[in-house]
Amino acid sequence: MLLKGKVFKFADNIDTDAIIPARYLNDSDPENLRKHCMEDADPSFASKVNKGDFIAAGVNFGCGSSREHAPIAIKASGVPLVIAKSFARIFYRNSFNIGLLILEADTDSIDSEDVLEVDTDKGEIKNITKNITIYAKPIPKFMAELVSAGGLMEHARKRVKKEGELKK
Repeated sequence: MLLKGKVFKFADNIDTDAIIPARYLNDSDPENLRKHCMEDADPSFASKVNKGDFIAAGVNFGCGSSREHAPIAIKASGVPLVIAKSFARIFYRNSFNIGLLILEADTDSIDSEDVLEVDTDKGEIKNITKNITIYAKPIPKFMAELVSAGGLMEHARKRVKKEGELKK
């Protein structure tokens, strides 16, 4: 898959409370979560982000609680991909479970407002603004299948449907 978008860059250790503050967790509607995405890290993020833009960050992105609301809020904001040096383990898994693509790569050469072109199959991240290319760690095949299907539940539905058709 080839993606192109503008970057919103964040620091190290962005926790799930910065991604979606706890005061909004009484609502699981993606549209309502979108309105408050990254609010405690960048109060203007939700009003500035456009569909197809990326989030880039340092180490340990998504640390903190295990809430699925955080990747749901990011995905609902139109961000198809988060690139970080590393992700908190539970955020990593939750992202794939809800169908949000994440890539681990050295983000030191990526800044806010840079335009990236990302080939997710190759793990190639071209920084169009700076004319440089970096490479992401490969995504496990099964995790890529989850994202492609739209998340774990959609993957399971499609698998059950396929198995049911095979039995006929």
